[in-house]
Amino acid sequence: MKFKHIIYLLLAVILGGMIFYRITANSAKDEENGKGKNGGGDKKPSKVSGIVLKPQVFSDNLSLSGSIEANEQIEIRSEVSGVVESINFQEGSFVSKGQQLFKINDLELRAQLSQARTKQTLASENERRARLLLQKEAISQEEYDIASAEFRSAQAQTQLIQAQIAKTSVKAPFSGKIGLRYISKGTYVTPTTVVVNLVNTSQVKITFSIPEKYAGQIKVNTSLSFTISGSKEKFMAKVYAIEPEIEETTRTLKMRALSPNPNGKLIPGTFANVSLPLDNINDALLVPTEALIPVQNGKKVFVSVNGKAKEIMVETGTRTDKDVLVLSGLKAGDTVLTSGVMTLKDDSPVKVNIK
Repeated sequence: MKFKHIIYLLLAVILGGMIFYRITANSAKDEENGKGKNGGGDKKPSKVSGIVLKPQVFSDNLSLSGSIEANEQIEIRSEVSGVVESINFQEGSFVSKGQQLFKINDLELRAQLSQARTKQTLASENERRARLLLQKEAISQEEYDIASAEFRSAQAQTQLIQAQIAKTSVKAPFSGKIGLRYISKGTYVTPTTVVVNLVNTSQVKITFSIPEKYAGQIKVNTSLSFTISGSKEKFMAKVYAIEPEIEETTRTLKMRALSPNPNGKLIPGTFANVSLPLDNINDALLVPTEALIPVQNGKKVFVSVNGKAKEIMVETGTRTDKDVLVLSGLKAGDTVLTSGVMTLKDDSPVKVNIK
C-alpha cells in the first residue's frame, strides 16, 4: 500500500509541474503580445497591395434595366358582329395605313339601309308638303314640326346604318407588320374577338426608371446607349418623354426614349441594358471594388499611414465593372489598400506593395 501511495504522489507532482509550466508559458506569451501591441514588441507587418489615389476624368454613366416596346401596337378587332367574308392580309407581312385587312358580311345591313332610305324619302316628301301647306296657313306650325322631326329621324337612321356598313370593312389604322391571325374565313366575330395584332417597329420605345436623386440631371433630348441580350451591338436612343412625378413605392422616375429600328433588330418585349450618361467629373477618385468593405453603417476602406493601416468610412457613388466612385472620405495622394484588407484591423502594421 505504501508503494502505491508513492506512485500516486509522483504522478500528482508530475501533473502539477506540467500545469505550472503551461501557465507560466502562456503568461510569458501574453506579456510579449502586450508589449508588441503597445509598441514595445516587433510584430511582423502584413504584406498587402495598394494604390495611390490620383484625380482623373470620369464619365458618370448610370447603368439601368429597361424594356423595349413597339412604337405603336394594337389588337385588331371588328366593331360590329358578323361572319368574316374575306381576309386580305398575309400573316407576318407589312401593311399600309388604310389597307383593308378583312371584311364582314354586310348583306343584312344593306337591306336595312335600303329600307331606311325608303323611309327617309317618304319623310322628306311629307316634310316638303307640310312646308308648302304651312306657307298657305293650311296646317299649324306644330303639324309641320312633327313632319320635319320625322324626316330628320329617318335621315339619322340612314346615316347610322351607313356607319355600321363602313365598320364591316376593317382597315389598318397605321402602317406596320401584321402578326398571326386567330380567325378563318367564315368565322363569326364580335367586338371582343381578337383577329390579329398590328405592330409598328420602324422605331421602338425604351422605357426605364432612374433613382430620384438623378432626376434633375436628365432632360428631354438626352442621348443614351443600350444593348440587348445576345448581341454586342450598341444602339442609340434619345429621351423624348419624362413622367411628371416620382413613383412613391419605388422612389424612381420613369422616362421613355426613342430609337430607330430600320433593320428590325430590336424586338418589342425584350430587355435593354441602358447606359445613361450623367455629368462628367474632372477630378474623380476611383478605388477598386475589392478595396471596399461593407459595414453596418455603410462602407469602409483601409489606407496606409506611416506603415500602419487606418480605417476610413467612405461615401460611394456610381460603380463600374472594376472601380467605384468615392464621393467623400478620401483625398488625392492617399494610399488605399486593395488586398488582404478583410483580415486587417485599425493600426495594424502593414508592408504595402504599390501597384
